[in-house]
This record gives sequence, structure tokens and C-alpha cells, in this order.
Amino acid sequence: MESFEHYLDQYAELAIRVGLNVQKDQTVVITTPIACADFVRKLTKKAYEAGAKDVVIDWDDDEVKALRLKNASEDTLKTYPMWRATGMEEMAKDGAAFLSIYAPNSDLFKEVAPERVAMSSKAAATARAGFLSYMRNNKVNWLMVSYPTAEWSAKVFPNLSESERITQLWEQIFKLTRVDKADPVAAWKEHIATLTAKQNMLNNQKFKQLHFQSPGTDLYIELAPKHQWVAAGSETESGIFFVPNIPTEEVFTMPARNGTNGTVRSTLPLSYQGSLIDGFSLTFKDGRVVEATAEVGQEVLNNMLNMDEGARYLGEVALVPYDSPISQSGLIYYNTLFDENASCHVALGNSYPFTIEGGTTMSAEELEANGYNKSLIHVDFMIGSKDMAIDGILADGTREPIFRNGNWA
Repeated sequence: MESFEHYLDQYAELAIRVGLNVQKDQTVVITTPIACADFVRKLTKKAYEAGAKDVVIDWDDDEVKALRLKNASEDTLKTYPMWRATGMEEMAKDGAAFLSIYAPNSDLFKEVAPERVAMSSKAAATARAGFLSYMRNNKVNWLMVSYPTAEWSAKVFPNLSESERITQLWEQIFKLTRVDKADPVAAWKEHIATLTAKQNMLNNQKFKQLHFQSPGTDLYIELAPKHQWVAAGSETESGIFFVPNIPTEEVFTMPARNGTNGTVRSTLPLSYQGSLIDGFSLTFKDGRVVEATAEVGQEVLNNMLNMDEGARYLGEVALVPYDSPISQSGLIYYNTLFDENASCHVALGNSYPFTIEGGTTMSAEELEANGYNKSLIHVDFMIGSKDMAIDGILADGTREPIFRNGNWA
């Protein structure tokens, strides 16, 4: 118990000091399920110790959300409380920092008609578009971390008792976030430096296209003309360095909106809006998904792709080696924050403007001209495996190996 409390304290410290990098007199906004209340109190204490002016808690509850989705009228599901969206946007405008605790329950919405979930998701994404633009443009420092809940741990360790599940999941989180190291902050500085070296190598190469090959996947992704690879850390307009995801093992950039062709098959399940999509394949032509099949969750996949026009185009491509610590744990986490860092992945939907040179200061027209994809969604799904081969293709057609057998070549 003593060592657990020590690691939990270090996890909270890492989140506030390294991930979010709270500044003196900054407001901190924590969005969290109510099941994470104990951890929220610890984060709140750490935030005030770091100099936060105020800590605002935005409580959420998946079971209440499920009750609304099952019982509310369709007219209600097509609305979102604007006071919440406006409030978040106003705090972002005032320079707040935003921390989200992600603890999915992918079975909770199984009995809810997928089209009802889609209605609610679209209403929320539309209302929150202004707020989300602050995060997508790195105008604020933000962070996503996870916390073990009974429901999530049961998904990862179904054969253990409830107490054993929670203990095992905590052990994995502490290990994969480097909290179990003697000096987690120093370990993260070293890790960020390693990822930055990969980022710099790719930026120096200036590949025009990537070719992904593995069982079920033969995919060409053209990169945006001014693309820039980004690794663990980002910087706000005001110069605050932060690490938006803990854990993170990826380097990523922007695909050209109309430049993806071929077929890609998922290699891990996707938990999307409380539902599971698994064993799915997408076929692209000139950037757009023209065919989509799933062994599990076909209707959910269809609704996701039909969210808006941009939902059928890629907004991100990310490289993660198969020998990453998360992959080597041998577990499926049913949590995108973890699973995306076990595997190369791509994201359907909105691009991140900071993944092209000068993107955060471009107009909407300039972004579009430089390959940007606009959408209400940004959904990562995993495509990497131990068999993955990736070639980088230069403007003159020359190929260079980037990945072989799932790892850096």
C-alpha cells in the first residue's frame, strides 16, 4: 500500500508538472468520470502546489450518459447544453489548462441504438467545435491520462477478481507511464529526447508518400506538402511546453486530404463512443473511404464514417514500433490512449494544424490548400503489427525503408 501511494503520488505529479506543465496563476480544468474522484483530489492538490490560480472540475458519468441515450427523445439527443460548450471555450480563451481523465466503458452502450449515440455525438462535437479548436491548434496546454475503473479493468483482465484486476491495471499504468522509475521526470526527459530524434530524422527526409504493407494492408498515404513530424511534446503559442498524452510512444504528421489510396485493416479493437468496432477494413480512393467492413460494430462504423464529409478522410498518420513497451505488455487495453501507443495508427477525421509548417496561423482556405482535413471527429485506430513494413517514398520515386518487421528499420 505504501509503494502504491508513492507511485500514485508520482503519477499525479507527472501529470501536473510534466504532462500539463501548469503555470503560476493558471486555471486548471479537469474533466473526469465521478469514479476517479480520489485521483482528482490528488491532482487538484498538485495543481495548487504548482501555482494554479483555480481548479475547476467538470464531472461526467457514463451511466447517466447511457440513461440519457436510452430514454431521451431524439430532439433532445440532437442538442447539447451551450452553457457547457461556451464555458469551456471562455476558459480556453482566458488561457486555462485542460486535463482529461479517460476511463472507457466500452460495453455500457451495447444496448443503445448506434444511431442514437451518433446523434448525441454529433451534437456535442458541433457545439464544442470552438473549444476543441483551441486544443487542436495548441493554443492551450492540455493532457489526457487514464485511471483504472472496475469496468475498464474487467475488460483488460476478465479472468481475475475485481481487486486483482484493478491492482494489475495500476501496475501496468505505473510501468507504461514510467512512474515506477526512480526519477520519472528524468525518465520522461530521456524518452522525449528519443522520440524527438525520430521526429527530426523524418523531417530531414521530407518523404512525399508512405507505403504501408502487412497482412490485409496495402496502403499509400501521401503526406501534406508542408507536413512536419511531431513527437511527444508540443508548445503553446505562449511558449508553454507540454506533453498532451501520457503515455506516448508515437511520432505523427498530417496526410494530404485527397492522397490516400489502397486498403488498410485494423489490428486492435477500437472503442468508439462506448461501443466496440473490431476486425474492420477500409478501402480508400483519392483520400476518401469508399468501402468499410467490420466483423463487430458495422453499424457503429457506418455512423462514424457518416458523421460528416471529413469523417471519411484521414487527419493523422502515426508511427509506433512494435517493440514499444505497451505492445510488449501483450495486453489489449480497449482504451485508445494506450492501444494507439502499441501500434502504428491512422486517424479518421480532423487534422491537427500544428502538423504542417505555419498551420496554426493559416486561414481555413490556406489550410485546405495545404492538405488539411476538417471534421467533427478525430478517431485513431490501430494498423501496426509485427509484420508491418513501411517505405518512405521521395519526390523522385526513390524508396527508403522506415519500418521492417514492425520496428524502425
